[in-house]
Amino acid sequence: MSAADMKAADPPVPAPPRPENNDIPRAAAGRAPSRRVGAYLPYALIAPTVVAIAAVFVWPLIKTVIMSFQDVGRRELWTGQAAEWVGFEQFTNILGDGEFWDVVWRTVLFMVACVVVTMGIGLLLAQAMQRMSVGIRLALTAALVAAWAMPLLVATSIFRWFADSDYGVVNMVLTKYLGLDFRGHNWWIDPKQGFLIIAAVVIWGAVPFVAITLYAALTQVPKELEEAAALDGANAVGVFRYVTWPVIKPVFQMVATLSVIWDFNVFGQVFLMRGNKPEPEYNLLGIYSFEKAFESNSFSQGAAIALITVLLLSGVAVYYLRQLLKIGEVE
Repeated sequence: MSAADMKAADPPVPAPPRPENNDIPRAAAGRAPSRRVGAYLPYALIAPTVVAIAAVFVWPLIKTVIMSFQDVGRRELWTGQAAEWVGFEQFTNILGDGEFWDVVWRTVLFMVACVVVTMGIGLLLAQAMQRMSVGIRLALTAALVAAWAMPLLVATSIFRWFADSDYGVVNMVLTKYLGLDFRGHNWWIDPKQGFLIIAAVVIWGAVPFVAITLYAALTQVPKELEEAAALDGANAVGVFRYVTWPVIKPVFQMVATLSVIWDFNVFGQVFLMRGNKPEPEYNLLGIYSFEKAFESNSFSQGAAIALITVLLLSGVAVYYLRQLLKIGEVE
């Protein structure tokens, strides 16, 4: 028998059974619910966070906007009586008040001074941390974290003692070691000198975050690029300008933007340093809004000032978000 005859004599191999048409929809129907649950699971997980943010931030902001267009006084607040709608009257009164613009310029100048000094000291500390030994760097980092974690009430109490007219450390150092006559000097009579003490508290609390963040950014600078620039004849300033700065610039801008937002909204440092009742010369926007709302019992004016502050900072917030998006695109 030839090979062709043997091949012809073999029985045909049966084809595998095909699933019936009614089995396919049944299997797909069994998988569909699990897929739908998986699609909605991320939204279910973030739902508590969204609710918390809405309760803590969104709803108070909505109430602030509503109050700024009403005339809410002590009677409406205590009795729940419906407040009268006055439209843009609160904003007109505030924007037409010269005292408000004095407070705005004072707030801007205070913020700029604090941000510039904070970023400068933070950058110098970050660069110094690169050149320290591991043990010293860890000790400095622990000290910075401790200063950052210090409660505001404690920090302001310490700085009030530093600037005390009778027992203050500042007057003692200036008189005893620098030969200046600062015995019994009151730093709070002149608002310019008083703001120096308040700015010191703000900078004290802000420098640790800036220094640690910029040090983390400096660790991402390739060492071989710095060494190559130095071998090509660049000095320390040139290496920083052309090699280090382009790498840390996005982080520096992001931290500086955050500092602008934080220092523009300074409240507790001024409020506590002046014994819970700041003089008019020490009013910043946060203090001014608080006094209009609770000292003058004009809650709508306080809400309007707070809303104007939000609008003034909205451009800075948009810039901050753009920096975050740019950093995300680079990564």
